[in-house]
Amino acid sequence: MELTAHLPIPIHKASHSRISEVDWDHLELGLYTSDHMLISDYTGGQWGMAEIRPFGPFSLSPTTLALHYGQTIFEGMKAFRMEDGRVQIFRPDKHYERLVRSAQRLCMPVVSPELFLEGLRRLVELDKEWVPGEAGSALYIRPFIIATETRLTAKVSNSYRFAVICTPAGPYYAQPLRVKVERTFVRAAKGGTGYAKCGGNYGASLYPTQKANEEGYDQVLWTDGKEHRYIEESGTMNVFFVIDDKLVTPPLTGSILDGVTRDSLLTLATSAGITVEERSVSVEELKRGFEKGQVSEAFGAGTAAVISPIQAVGIDGRDYLLPVVGRTSEEEAGSVALRLKEALDDIRYGKNADPYGWNFIV
Repeated sequence: MELTAHLPIPIHKASHSRISEVDWDHLELGLYTSDHMLISDYTGGQWGMAEIRPFGPFSLSPTTLALHYGQTIFEGMKAFRMEDGRVQIFRPDKHYERLVRSAQRLCMPVVSPELFLEGLRRLVELDKEWVPGEAGSALYIRPFIIATETRLTAKVSNSYRFAVICTPAGPYYAQPLRVKVERTFVRAAKGGTGYAKCGGNYGASLYPTQKANEEGYDQVLWTDGKEHRYIEESGTMNVFFVIDDKLVTPPLTGSILDGVTRDSLLTLATSAGITVEERSVSVEELKRGFEKGQVSEAFGAGTAAVISPIQAVGIDGRDYLLPVVGRTSEEEAGSVALRLKEALDDIRYGKNADPYGWNFIV
């Protein structure tokens, strides 16, 4: 995706910055928001001119359709401060493609690629001081679209709001995870909205995740909606396993989110000569693999989480343990997860060249 023209985006600057309020050593996602946000409204069959204004609340009628019938979609992406001081947004074209798919699934209009990219660039450029410089940190960017027509009829809305907000963020998970294979509840089924990044998918996941938390787990490993036999995702992340020295991840079958981090890791793994398999992974295969010592690593991958090692997998009441990798230099050198994370970070923070054109320099 490239800018083809300079789009006019009026900027109304905040009268004062709130950046002095930030505790940079404790960057909980969403705890702090940058000074500005981008807004564009859709009425009469077209998107109006976008503008950047000071961050602040929206005014919505209680009958706004988004509050009742679930027409809400979003993206999660990051801007990084590179070693030379420049700021880049990571793979905005891939995020835009996914936003389009989500919008189509929920009968929503999508902003033009030019507005999306130029809006992101102008917003991040304006709030670039909010991009952290520490390793493992970034500026998390949240574009989203909500239905704004005021009705109580279950219908496709005639009006929408596109907005982008930013929040400085550190590591999403501080420690390796304990996850539970979910055999009862369903995140998504084929034919549903699993591949779309819409609010309803996340709301439906909260109760089973809460139940897993009560049992001592950090997240769930979702299984397929029909038989509960095959692994799909790990909480809010895609999931990877190292089985017999092969990197294995479930295929995109329509009920799994097409993660940008997932796609990036598969590309990096292939370039590094790691054998990659996108295939179904049954719970029984996973159980046998643990028992025979064939599963050496498991980790989740996502924009917020990046790569989160899994140290325990609960299957039908039994916990299967994995070594906590990275405590010694020998473990670190042999860890697929850590090798991929280092390769990804080296590109995103500008330590190595970007042969894939992933970094969009602001």
